[in-house]
Amino acid sequence: MEVERRAYQHGNVTTYEHSVRVARLAVWLADRLRLWRRVDLRSLVRAALLHDYFLYDWHEHDDGTHRWHGFRHPATAERNARADFAIDDVVANSIRTHMFPLTPVPPRHVEGWLVTAADKISATTETFSPDRFAKPHGKGR
Repeated sequence: MEVERRAYQHGNVTTYEHSVRVARLAVWLADRLRLWRRVDLRSLVRAALLHDYFLYDWHEHDDGTHRWHGFRHPATAERNARADFAIDDVVANSIRTHMFPLTPVPPRHVEGWLVTAADKISATTETFSPDRFAKPHGKGR
């Protein structure tokens, strides 16, 4: 989690902060949409917190692989989550498919759809926030 606390995701929001925001928003969406009978809250929160568990700063210069970050990071996040945590299929699928429709396979579970929607809302809000440039990018806390 230390990498997530140091690496910036969108503007001046770290990957850790973004993941917590996605978890809160996914739970809020489940509540507002009255999906509690269909949602496993534990899986929803775990998937949201781990959806960007790719463990690198995609803004750093590299050999060109970060250029494909949007397409590749879901599989990397799922692989890291499987290695570090005991996750079920709902969590794994939600992580792997959270970039739909950028990645072609849609989520199979309602938890995955909630994480996908919460991620899109959160990322858009963070990217276009007037506070985006309040802190120089890459400066740690």
